[in-house]
Amino acid sequence: MNDKSPVKADAIAQKWRKMKESDISAAETLLRAMENKCVGACGRFLTINDTRGGVWLLGEKRGQNPSALLIYSRSTINPVLCGKKEIPCPDFLKALVKKNKIHSVQGQKEDVLVLEEEMEHMGAQVSDTYDYDLMSLDKQPEKKSFSSGPSNLVLRKPRLVDIDAIAPLQAAYEREEVLPSGSDFSPSASRVNLANIIAKEQMFCAEVCGKIVGKININAVSFTRYQVGGVFVHPDFRGLGIARRMTAEFISSLIKTGRGVTLFVKKSNFKAQCLYAGLGFTALDDYRITYY
Repeated sequence: MNDKSPVKADAIAQKWRKMKESDISAAETLLRAMENKCVGACGRFLTINDTRGGVWLLGEKRGQNPSALLIYSRSTINPVLCGKKEIPCPDFLKALVKKNKIHSVQGQKEDVLVLEEEMEHMGAQVSDTYDYDLMSLDKQPEKKSFSSGPSNLVLRKPRLVDIDAIAPLQAAYEREEVLPSGSDFSPSASRVNLANIIAKEQMFCAEVCGKIVGKININAVSFTRYQVGGVFVHPDFRGLGIARRMTAEFISSLIKTGRGVTLFVKKSNFKAQCLYAGLGFTALDDYRITYY
């Protein structure tokens, strides 16, 4: 008599395989169904040919629609497990763990926890974890948000000549919101990242009396949505309504293109949660980033 539970038996029956060209359509169908909660994963999927990485599909055999995906890109894994609580061991992870080629796992918290357990069995050591609220908006922000901030506040798209003025804000943002504890900060890498954002992504900066004091940008683009990040205002200019106005204007410009907007905010950042809720964002799910 087989004493395995139905869930475990199903997990064992399915296997992971690397995506081939014939699998792309089925993988995209799965991601589109989950898009609202995995914009970052969708963005990586759409650019996977431009990076060192790959997509792995979970299924019983080739030709059948996958039931889950793992996307590996730029030393990050985005699991899209579609509610699965148990998965067969992804063999390709063993080599990545052994060679220390996984920097982080990020996605819906329930998916990340499943992968954390698998990686723990492989000997991977967690260095830090952050939990977030995943939030979404599909309509214009609340009108009152467009009148906040000082009267001399100017919002505009930055130019590459602004990089020296924005670089300290980007560095402070990365130290405050991005880097796991104990990590070394690289000013040169931060500057390169900022230059790429200015040149290739959509971004606003906030000016007061000719001084750039705030920034916001998109950090992922999926099939029908933008993911917003990099929201930062200089500490000396906080509490004036600059972040609210800057975010409202930026998000308004994105929604006018016909796309929805998603973001995630740390559960410990109550002020930011209130700001986004005041703009009209609603919480969708728990989001998690685990660093290795």
